[in-house]
Amino acid sequence: MSRRRIQRFCAGILAVGMMGAGLLLAQAPAQPSSQYQPKFPGDPARSESEAQALGYMRVVLRAQREYKRRHSKYADSLEGLAGTGSFTKRMAHTTDRGDYTASFRPHYEGFVLTLTPKQLDSEHRSFYAEEDGAIHADDQKPADLDSPKVK
Repeated sequence: MSRRRIQRFCAGILAVGMMGAGLLLAQAPAQPSSQYQPKFPGDPARSESEAQALGYMRVVLRAQREYKRRHSKYADSLEGLAGTGSFTKRMAHTTDRGDYTASFRPHYEGFVLTLTPKQLDSEHRSFYAEEDGAIHADDQKPADLDSPKVK
C-alpha cells in the first residue's frame, strides 16, 4: 500500500469514529433538571435562593451573638453590626438579597430579622428570626414567630 492510501484509510477510520461519537452524544439522555443540591448534611434550603437567604440570616445571627458578647447588648441596626464576625458593610447597606428583601428591626433588648421573597412559593419561603437565633419559615405568608422552625 502506498503512503497516500494509508493516510486516506486512517482519515476514513478517524471520520467514522468521530461520527459514531457524535451519534452517541446526540442520543445521550438530557441532563436532569437543575434540582437543588444540598450544601451540607441536613441543609433545609429548597433552592439556591433559599440557601443564599438562609446563609445571610446565619451570618447576621452569628454577628449579633458576637456583638452582644462584646457590648452586652444587640446591635440596633445592620450598619452598627457591620465589621462584626463576617458581616460586612456591603451586607448592611444592601437590603436586596437577590430573590429576597432583607428587613431588620430593633426592639427592646432584641431584634427581628426577616427575609421576604419577591415571589412566595414552595422554593422561596419567607424567613423570620429573633435574638434566640431560631429561624422560622413559611411558604404561604410572611414568616413570624409562630411559623415552623427551619430544621
